[in-house]
Amino acid sequence: MRLAGKTALVTGGRQGIGRAIVDAFVAEGARVITCGRGQRDDDLPDTIGWQTADVSSNTDIELLKQTVIDQFDRLDILVNNAGVQIEKTVINTTDEDWDTLMGVNAKGVFLSCRTFIPLMSSGASIINIGSISGKVADHGMAIYNASKAFVHGLTRSIAVDHGPAVRCNAICPGWIMTDMADAAFELATDPDQAKSDALARHAAGRFGEPQDIANLAIWLASDDSAFATGQCYTIDGGLTAASPLNPGLF
Repeated sequence: MRLAGKTALVTGGRQGIGRAIVDAFVAEGARVITCGRGQRDDDLPDTIGWQTADVSSNTDIELLKQTVIDQFDRLDILVNNAGVQIEKTVINTTDEDWDTLMGVNAKGVFLSCRTFIPLMSSGASIINIGSISGKVADHGMAIYNASKAFVHGLTRSIAVDHGPAVRCNAICPGWIMTDMADAAFELATDPDQAKSDALARHAAGRFGEPQDIANLAIWLASDDSAFATGQCYTIDGGLTAASPLNPGLF
């Protein structure tokens, strides 16, 4: 029970990585509130707080803040997980695409941090979900890549400006098997071949699962990581450690 007695807000916790983090935090003893743009899922346990919210909206973030105050009084852990993905190059990206994606992935993280840092207890932990796409560009996802690079930069700034009271780190997942990953593979001329080629580049011999990210989030949320701040932790099964040569050819 590494998070016993701690309170946590996880944005975008209805599915995928966010839901895995919510469930893992609860299993480790934390009291958790999560949010999403839709309605509460029926399978979300009653012990988990819920607020319908669009993190790109100042109004919704303020409502979420009030929910946290009403239920917790303080906040020990903030996980900025909510995110969207648009599979387009720069020249195909519309102003609406920009507003939608940057509104959630960049502005949403900024608003959340600005709003909740004043509520956070001494020694609190912020965990931003970045991506290896913020370090190396994925084909055909220009502003998604850019938004994750923003998250990485903001993570370092928050750690520097608000430490030691608040720690801030980012998790940078690689290919984690969610709907977002499937959509990215569909950009390829031959999605099955693209997936096979990508798998061959993973030293771990498999793609990631949401629980892999949740496991790292538990450590970053716990007191075990008290000396860790301002870091962007890549967790990609060794994908970005390898050269671009397909290991299956050797």
